[in-house]
Amino acid sequence: MHQTRIYVGMPTSKEFSLADAVAVLSRTPATMDVWLRGLPDVWARTNEGPSHDGAETWSAFDIVGHLIAGERNDWMPRARVILEKGETRPFDPFDRFAQERESRGKSLDQLLDEFARLRRENLAALQALNLQKEDFTRRGTHPSLGPVTLGELLATWAVHDLTHLHQLSRVMAHQYRDTVGPWSAYLGVLHCDGHSA
Repeated sequence: MHQTRIYVGMPTSKEFSLADAVAVLSRTPATMDVWLRGLPDVWARTNEGPSHDGAETWSAFDIVGHLIAGERNDWMPRARVILEKGETRPFDPFDRFAQERESRGKSLDQLLDEFARLRRENLAALQALNLQKEDFTRRGTHPSLGPVTLGELLATWAVHDLTHLHQLSRVMAHQYRDTVGPWSAYLGVLHCDGHSA
């Protein structure tokens, strides 16, 4: 028999769990691969047009490139800074648009392979750190956010993946925004005003 969960008030955020974060992080490359590999360019290379401030929005190709840049320059490098330097050395700034030059000349399939390889390597490196619960409270310094903990960084890594999976669905749905006709009223993804970059 199916049981329905009933929440009284809002459910609270759960405490950080490395195992739970890794459960998401380890699945993202396969999710992206199944979703994107071999898709026609209308799905893979088109974006949402200019944003409200006139900036370019991202395509699926751009999103995968951005995730690769994060694997190279964000999550594990910053985790190491926290563990080795603490708050004495701020993180290097992260270039959120590095994919514009780093993905040039590559195919989407190449990017998907590269993302999967880098994620495997980073999760292996994360496991090799043998982090204990007390390590998650160790602090580093973000260049614009100030003090952050290792637990917050690792939780953000998982939620960052989910943010871009959400963005991917929105960007792809945008391609048919005019062709769905009156059904648009029922398709929340077409009315989402989330961040594109």
